[in-house]
Amino acid sequence: MAREMTSDEYREFLLGSVRTATLATVRADGRPHAAPIWYHLDDETFVFTTGKDTVKGRNLRREPRLSLCIDDERPPFHFVIVEGVATLSDGDPDLLYWATRIGGRYMGEERAEAFGRRNAVPGELLVRVRPTKVIAYTGVAD
Repeated sequence: MAREMTSDEYREFLLGSVRTATLATVRADGRPHAAPIWYHLDDETFVFTTGKDTVKGRNLRREPRLSLCIDDERPPFHFVIVEGVATLSDGDPDLLYWATRIGGRYMGEERAEAFGRRNAVPGELLVRVRPTKVIAYTGVAD
């Protein structure tokens, strides 16, 4: 039987295994846009990077409300859906730090520094999302 995750289960689900999140934004004409992202957490705040001229970057600069979906597609299935408002920073002094941490999380510590340097460049935005609503369930198929 599906049940809500505890706060400890929620944090372990988000950080314990490497999973991509699907970022949902809205295009200027109202059409939805979904894209996979790599993320990390700064306490409860989601942190990721994107180019300011990408579809996600343009969408978030115009309309910062978003949704994230992180799931485990293996039985018994678990998922987290986050709604929030993005804060975008261009030229943020923490960009290299976060790009490196995200790189280490997804690419391994041996490639973290190279990934950070590759992504902490002009035109790359640091995005922070403080959740306004979280839906987190474990054991959906139990």
